[in-house]
Amino acid sequence: MNSTKATPFSGFDLPGFWEDSDYARKEYVEPPPTPETIAAVEAQLGYRLPASYIALMLSQNGGIPARGCFPTQTPTSWAEDHVAISAFKGIGFAQQWTLCGGLGSRFKIEEWDYPDIGVYFGDCPSAGHDMIALDYRACGPSGEPSVVHVDQEDDYRITPLAPDFETFVRGLVHESEYEDDPEEVKNDALAHVRSAPFNSRLHKLCEQWPDPRMPAAIRRLAEAVVEDKGYFALHADANSHLLYAAQFLLLSHSRPVRSMEGFLQSYPGVIAMVGGAHFGTGGWAPGFVEDWFQARVGTGELVQTEGQWHFSADFRAALLQQLVDGRQETA
Repeated sequence: MNSTKATPFSGFDLPGFWEDSDYARKEYVEPPPTPETIAAVEAQLGYRLPASYIALMLSQNGGIPARGCFPTQTPTSWAEDHVAISAFKGIGFAQQWTLCGGLGSRFKIEEWDYPDIGVYFGDCPSAGHDMIALDYRACGPSGEPSVVHVDQEDDYRITPLAPDFETFVRGLVHESEYEDDPEEVKNDALAHVRSAPFNSRLHKLCEQWPDPRMPAAIRRLAEAVVEDKGYFALHADANSHLLYAAQFLLLSHSRPVRSMEGFLQSYPGVIAMVGGAHFGTGGWAPGFVEDWFQARVGTGELVQTEGQWHFSADFRAALLQQLVDGRQETA
């Protein structure tokens, strides 16, 4: 299909394509792009955006799709038979995740060393360790690009997905198409959090912590997450908040935390973004951790003294007791 030859997305339910959530509206959605904004974004990127991309963004300018999986014939770091897209970047400059935002397409090329093949428009659940891109290598900067998956975890391997953007969007399916038996997933996750070895960083942080019971507390909280959700992922629930707090304790004990941004930079690699045989979630959503940090600041449980962030004495005491005995009264 070549979306330049017909009205893009004819007969397609564009409003139903998007998932409505507070997080999506806060992090991704911008007002509909004007012709001036589109021209400015294209000028900065150095590529003409496909008409189908513009049409999708006119329905909603950035956001999270209700169907986020695209079938593949070859395995990737994400799965044996599909890739996942967690969000589309809007056409704009204001939101950090938009095409020309602070964490936009050029950021991935210039800071994360992604190959300069076109426009990185699709965020993935790996939080930057794989991306979906418009590939202009064959068509030139003004042509109709194909859609590819670029896998940082496999030396930036490029996997073709679709001949054009509209074909890619129409080919997305719901994640339920690839769900395993829930009980089997839960049992595997429980086995993982109970026995998977800590990576060297988490192991070192726990060794530096004065109470040797911290590793057991972390595993107990992770087990509670799995019992509640059926899988190991940290979001906005009470047990996730406790694991955020436990990691803040470990990281701030190792070195001063001087800003929320510094904490977010240090956070991946402790439990989040750790996969394979080691204890970890394999991915993370920065917005949940940021919301947790800001909420603790708002309640006075995270305070700043002499340029360093730390828990208030009362909150710290309650948290430490909670980590020891497993009661869930603080988050």
